Amino acid sequence: MTTFTEITSAERPWIYTSPDHAISRINPLIYGGFTEHMGRCIYGGLYDPENQHGLVDENGFRTDVIECMKELNVPVVRYPGGNFVATYRWMDGVGPRAKRPKRPELAWLGTESNQFGTDEFMEWCKIVGAEPYLALNMGTGTLEDALAWVEYCNSDKDTYYANVRRENGHEVPYRVKYWALGNEMWGPWYVEQHTKEDYAKKAYQWGKALKLLDPSIKLILCGKNGCSDWDRYVLQECIRFTDMHSIHHYTSDKEHYANALAPKSAERAIEITASLIDLARCEINMDVFPDEISTKAKTRHRPTICFDEWNVWDPERAPGDKGAEELYDVSDMCAVALWLNVFVRQSRYIGMATVAQSVNVIAPLMTTETGIVKQTIYWPLLLFSKYMQGQTLAVHVRASAYHGRTSPEWLASTMELPLLDVSAALGDDGFINVAVVNASETEDAETELKVTAESVQVFTVGGNVNEIRDHNTKSDEKVSIRNSEWDGKGRFTFEKHSFTLLRWKADGK
Repeated sequence: MTTFTEITSAERPWIYTSPDHAISRINPLIYGGFTEHMGRCIYGGLYDPENQHGLVDENGFRTDVIECMKELNVPVVRYPGGNFVATYRWMDGVGPRAKRPKRPELAWLGTESNQFGTDEFMEWCKIVGAEPYLALNMGTGTLEDALAWVEYCNSDKDTYYANVRRENGHEVPYRVKYWALGNEMWGPWYVEQHTKEDYAKKAYQWGKALKLLDPSIKLILCGKNGCSDWDRYVLQECIRFTDMHSIHHYTSDKEHYANALAPKSAERAIEITASLIDLARCEINMDVFPDEISTKAKTRHRPTICFDEWNVWDPERAPGDKGAEELYDVSDMCAVALWLNVFVRQSRYIGMATVAQSVNVIAPLMTTETGIVKQTIYWPLLLFSKYMQGQTLAVHVRASAYHGRTSPEWLASTMELPLLDVSAALGDDGFINVAVVNASETEDAETELKVTAESVQVFTVGGNVNEIRDHNTKSDEKVSIRNSEWDGKGRFTFEKHSFTLLRWKADGK
């Protein structure tokens, strides 16, 4: 939670936080990833068996991708989609590879070879150290297919699909905890698009059956953007079987300020979604005298939000049907850091977030035949996943604000847009971590910041050593983390168009 006081550009910015002002736990799952059968995410990203440059292991997995995912300490990875899942037959992707059928793929109009499927993904997750999160096909798929997949993954009984898994060489169940009830089923681009009424009826019945088969699983309801009547309706109808409510949102703009500050719209979406969840938990009785309207809890269970698709994505710059290979610059890096600030500030509501996507497709990592490129957005992801853990701290910020054109347009009239965007966390190791985006394109911000330690670690990405449109390539890594130290005295200067993480021991020692 951050409170904000706007000041003029002539006044000095000020940031205040304290280890005594802890608000809520930060769920580590907010630093999750997403891998979809889209473009080069799976084939050429996770799985590249034909690589001739020594970059794959005995499974055909890219070892450089694995090393980066481990460095990011990615806790959970969503698979296999995304829109891809609307026509996916999971049985096509298990068993001997030579017998796996090739299928037309309707989301991105390709051909799916099924050489990488459930068992390969589970092995990859094991190596990376991430929990798997599977999305069910509620488009062309059936409830019978879904039950079979859960049985295949989770059952230790002497039943058909559990035995199919054993025949495929996997005696021990995978115990997949997280399962999505479809993906973007409200979208006109989606195969078997549903109305909110049809989806809610179907999701309720699927949820009931899946929980009967395996009560331990966590079901993620298919929401929209968190602000729609779809979200309101499906939550009210399906809250009994909902453990998390999924929302999706992408931001981008060709102008820096509109681009870097756009993720503030996600903060409002989270706040609205949290209210819709609370509304769904209440059963309102209108059949009484108007001034005696009674409410009672429909359920004590309170689902969290699963922000399982988020990122900077310009579909014109990186079309989905052409692989969506975005080239991210410093402005995009600021936007991603602000996205992550939002998740930390809203930690009481967020149960999971998975950046879309992890490799090659609108991704922090880009593979080539001979190596890997860590894009500008990789670095804030690394710093947040490493240090912004533990408990969210309340922060008060005094800074100047932006008042120009925004994307979306309503943002300027709805949200405060400080040029210093801040979140803070108290780690379980006793360190205070303060994450600051200086979104200004031209001005450094000399800032008052109360620090009770004699040594402050400083990690900076972007800033004065970079231009706003600098990006990374295989031969030229212009943007990365710069490490330094501050004695905690006087004022600290946050460089223009930068992300900075300050870290110091709470007891000053």
